[in-house]
This record gives sequence, structure tokens and C-alpha cells, in this order.
Amino acid sequence: MKFLTITLVILLVLLQVRLFKGDGSIPQVMALQKEVALQQENVEKLKLRNQTLEAEVQDLKHHLGALEERARTDLGMMREKETFYQFAHHGD
Repeated sequence: MKFLTITLVILLVLLQVRLFKGDGSIPQVMALQKEVALQQENVEKLKLRNQTLEAEVQDLKHHLGALEERARTDLGMMREKETFYQFAHHGD
């Protein structure tokens, strides 16, 4: 009977050690849960960015005005017979 009790106590101690140390321990699981939450947040940000980019692509594909605006602002393009004026502001 004494041998069984000692064996069960040793087994209980080993299980407790495993529960708080090493692979699959409570602290490790909590750290992984935090990492998953962080990655989910990153995924949501990227989904929102993708939606914004997709909307911009659709706008450029279907609206000539948006394409023209983009060419003017990003590429500095002008129409034929158009004159471009740039004003320099000299701060005092």
C-alpha cells in the first residue's frame, strides 16, 4: 500500500510539473493565445487595407475621372494645350 501511495504522489508531482513547465504548459498556452490574438488583429488590418486597395482599383477601372486625377497628382501629367503653374511660397 505504501508503494502505491508513493507512486501516486510521484505521478501527481510529475503531472503538476508538466502542467506549469515545458510544452503544452499553462504559461505556454497563454502566450500562444496572445500571439493568435495579435495575428488576428494583423489579419483584420490587412483585410481592411485590401478592401481599400480593391475599391481604388475598381474606381480606376470604371471611372475615367479617377484615372485622370491619379495621372495628374501622381505622375504630373497634363492635357494637351494645358499650362501648368507652380507657385513657390517663401516663408518669412
